[in-house]
Amino acid sequence: MTVQTVKILSELVSTPVEKLLTQMKDAGLPHQSADQEVSDVEKQILLNYLKRQHGDSSEAEGEQRITLQRRTKSTLSAGAGNKTVNVAVKKKRTYVKRTDVEDELKRQQEMLAEQRAAEEQARIEAEQAREEAARLEAEQAAKAKAEAEEQARKEAERQQKEREAADRAAQKTEPNDSDMGADKLVDNSKETNTTRKVSQTAGNSKPSGPAPKGKKAAPKQNDRKDDKPRGRADQKRTGRISLNDDDEFSRRGGKRKLKRPGKQEHGFQKPTAPIIHEVALPESITVAELAEKMAIKAAEVIKVMFKMGAMATINQTIDRDTATLVVEEMGHKVKFIDENALENDMIDSIDYEGESIKRAPVVTVMGHVDHGKTSLLDYIRTTRVAAGESGGITQHIGAYHVETDHGMVSFLDTPGHAAFTSMRARGAQATDIVILVCAADDGVMPQTIEAIQHSRAAGVPIVVAMTKIDKEAADIDKVKNELVAHEVVPEEWGGDVQFVGVSAKSGQGIEELLEAVLLQAEVLELTAVPSAPGKGVVVESRLDRGRGSVATVLVQNGTLKKGDIVLAGLQMGRVRALLDENGKTVESAGPSIPVEILGLDGTPDAGEEFIVVADERKAREVANFRQGKYREVRFARQHSAKLENLFSNMGQDEVGTLNIVLKADVRGSLEALIKSLTDLSTDEVKVNVVSSGVGGITETDATLALASNAVIFGFNVRADSSAKQFIERENVDLRYYSVIYNIIDDVKQALSGMLTPDLREEIVGTAEVRDVFRSPKFGLVAGCMVIEGTVYRNEKIRVLRDNVVIYEGELESLRRFKDAVNDVRQGMECGIGVKNYNDVKEGDKIEVFKTIEVARSL
Repeated sequence: MTVQTVKILSELVSTPVEKLLTQMKDAGLPHQSADQEVSDVEKQILLNYLKRQHGDSSEAEGEQRITLQRRTKSTLSAGAGNKTVNVAVKKKRTYVKRTDVEDELKRQQEMLAEQRAAEEQARIEAEQAREEAARLEAEQAAKAKAEAEEQARKEAERQQKEREAADRAAQKTEPNDSDMGADKLVDNSKETNTTRKVSQTAGNSKPSGPAPKGKKAAPKQNDRKDDKPRGRADQKRTGRISLNDDDEFSRRGGKRKLKRPGKQEHGFQKPTAPIIHEVALPESITVAELAEKMAIKAAEVIKVMFKMGAMATINQTIDRDTATLVVEEMGHKVKFIDENALENDMIDSIDYEGESIKRAPVVTVMGHVDHGKTSLLDYIRTTRVAAGESGGITQHIGAYHVETDHGMVSFLDTPGHAAFTSMRARGAQATDIVILVCAADDGVMPQTIEAIQHSRAAGVPIVVAMTKIDKEAADIDKVKNELVAHEVVPEEWGGDVQFVGVSAKSGQGIEELLEAVLLQAEVLELTAVPSAPGKGVVVESRLDRGRGSVATVLVQNGTLKKGDIVLAGLQMGRVRALLDENGKTVESAGPSIPVEILGLDGTPDAGEEFIVVADERKAREVANFRQGKYREVRFARQHSAKLENLFSNMGQDEVGTLNIVLKADVRGSLEALIKSLTDLSTDEVKVNVVSSGVGGITETDATLALASNAVIFGFNVRADSSAKQFIERENVDLRYYSVIYNIIDDVKQALSGMLTPDLREEIVGTAEVRDVFRSPKFGLVAGCMVIEGTVYRNEKIRVLRDNVVIYEGELESLRRFKDAVNDVRQGMECGIGVKNYNDVKEGDKIEVFKTIEVARSL
């Protein structure tokens, strides 16, 4: 039976879907949408209804119709003259027996309902049959599995009984040390007879015979190097008993060969059931290690992974989820192991309990660039940090603590440039209170909104400092209205945010700001345990030429002391020195105190958590484990990316790539630069950071830049002497920067130069055909008048007829009178010969254009 939808039927009969649905509803059909199916019976019902509507009937209804015709005649008088006009009127009327039509419609609808009920019953029976078959199959599989397990159990019991019987027999006949000494004095033939008699007594049905001729007698026991009888393992395995197995050995070519009477047997028993291993899976594992845990060949694992749709090599690292699927596919059990057990045990062993005291708040100053964040801190600290920053902007996270009349406060100053989003996020996560700086003469800007979002994500309260209120253009109400639009409502307007107007030049409002911060800190009830081991977060890290790795950390709990063993992310080390923000050496740092520590074996990532541990060996083990895990995860991610993008990278040769070797002074600036530079990439050009690191530019960096055809960027760092000589000798491109704006602008300009220029057509002249001539030398020549611009001999042309392009090509000749010319200006006549085109007519226009390249920019 053919089934169609209402939409397909509407297209076949050229009727709108809405109209067709209305007709089907009038015909008594249940269809209401265009996706419902229409059967042949339903189509027949609709057809009969439409025939009745149009006065037509089917053959089955022909007998139920009666048509009557009636004709009447009359005469009309035409007025004077007794003229008359005969008029004939014909009437036709058809009568249909309605009851039969309604019965037929009802009968078709009942047939349709029965048909649908039969289809539904068949579907239900098919589902029941499939479920019954699945149940029977599951029962058979369970029964077969139970029989196999029972058979394996019986076989194992039988083998165990045989081994126990053999062990008991061996223990009864095992000679002691005195027997061994006596055997040394007995003749070889006597030993053979004794062995044969004992073997017969033990029930051996096939006693050993005399040695064959030509064979040497077995050596005596006093010739052996040890006193232990040989063949003991074979006795236990085969169940044979012998007082001296040396009688059964002979020498052939210097090797001892066992000669046993009767059929020889081995101790290997073929397993009667598949061996199921319990595979312990870590976070990541190689294919070879996974195969070793399952006691199979690596090729089998690769084959199973290939069938599952994952191609892998024997040394490839796979994640835990993929390994779980492979193990379960091969019929083994999975057991997850916690690789972080050592790390968790070490962290859990640290005791942070003790007497809690009130600690100072950690305040982060956030806001838009050039809104006065650092200048505000300068006034509080009475220093000039902003004047020393490159370009007058903050490019690092500065950590300070100051003693005020109201108590101690620790400040974190974050950059306001768009490139330092991650640094602002870290500042918000390591803080207790956020001071949102917003200039009264500028209002809310993009980085102001971003700072609000970071503060809310970290769940810390906000205190708004409206700076530059002493300027004439300051508008405090405007700032409040714009911040209210971002749900930062002042207290005087019914909100919970304190607004304070300040000036970094005159000092107006500074005291009120500190009071607001300390009031918010009292509400938070900040406490810490100074007697506990130090714990906190890494604010920044850098590589100093003379001091090595230097990390700026903020102690959040406990006390950090000189000589403590610190574990920070992937790095660890013993604290050799503690320096405050002024560079002075201190012996310890308590809660909410930022300090610089020396002694780590590397530069930890900014934002990593640091802890003080007691055992240096365990700390080194945890650091090595984290480094190995980081390398494995990175390798697995790189391999997965290469595998997944195998085909998508086939056309990458057409993409322009700018390779960069980037070195920066601190870790935070390095992360911000990498993100900002890679964000400049597009579908046509991209930035590839070949290598990056903290510290000066070395010869290794220069060699890598030369090998990868890369540009070296130094951000607040310089190249050493050997690197300078190499760079000058090999002519490597090296650029120094101290402001992040400049490096981003230069890279953007370089990428713009790598973009393919746009091609643009420029019309330079138009000539109108006034007449057409035929020349025996040049063929068809158009006599033209230049009506616009200049017609050039060597440029491309288009022939237009009624402003429609009919030909595009080149000029074959351009002449003025009889002379060939290169160009003809506006208002002058000329003769034009179009190359390979002879259909130029009077009234056509010849348009001369040239293609120019327009440089693109990001």
